[in-house]
Amino acid sequence: MDVALVTVGDEILSGETTNTNAAWLGQRLRDSGVSVERMTVVPDRVADIARVVNEYQAEYDAVIVTGGLGPTPDDVTMEGVAAAYGTELEADEAVGEWLESEKGYENDDLAPETTHIPERAAMLKNPEGVAPGCVIDNTYVLPGVPAEMRGMFEQVAEEFSGDPWYVETVETPEPESHLLERITEVQKQFDVTVGSYPGENVRLRIEGTDVEIVDAAASWLREQVESPQA
Repeated sequence: MDVALVTVGDEILSGETTNTNAAWLGQRLRDSGVSVERMTVVPDRVADIARVVNEYQAEYDAVIVTGGLGPTPDDVTMEGVAAAYGTELEADEAVGEWLESEKGYENDDLAPETTHIPERAAMLKNPEGVAPGCVIDNTYVLPGVPAEMRGMFEQVAEEFSGDPWYVETVETPEPESHLLERITEVQKQFDVTVGSYPGENVRLRIEGTDVEIVDAAASWLREQVESPQA
């Protein structure tokens, strides 16, 4: 399963806020065997949200959008997602009932936009807050507040799955530039990917979906590189 993550927020682009949601989702999805193919940050602009979501929903199995939910003027994510699907926002009866029965709000207590989600979308309840999320086709719209995002994601987590990934690590004091041929060779011989991360020792991260192949690739690579000093 291939997934794209879209984070909405001027505050992330300006560096005022760290994009912890994308990091958390990336790890959570990876642990479930899902391949995260894109992590994109877009500003609080309807056209930008619509363009990116429209492109990604056609290219990937699922799109997860976080941030920009609520009734304030800069909360335009729902509008952008609706535009991506060529539809409009509408007051959703299920959202109104949920806010009244589970959150204790009367209609007069809320800005009208609070109950608006795209036509054809299904509401996702917010266990930690007020702003609802939604699902429309293969696009999941979640809040930007981390606790709210995580709680809402757990409601749909079972819909994201794939072959589990296995990881082995090989370390060597050799410089990265000297390892290129051996990295290429191990990927030719074994169905794995290898990432190289410099540091006091170079760390080679071997990943694949077959634990025996990953183990074999790591064993082969350990025999081909210098070992760190004890």
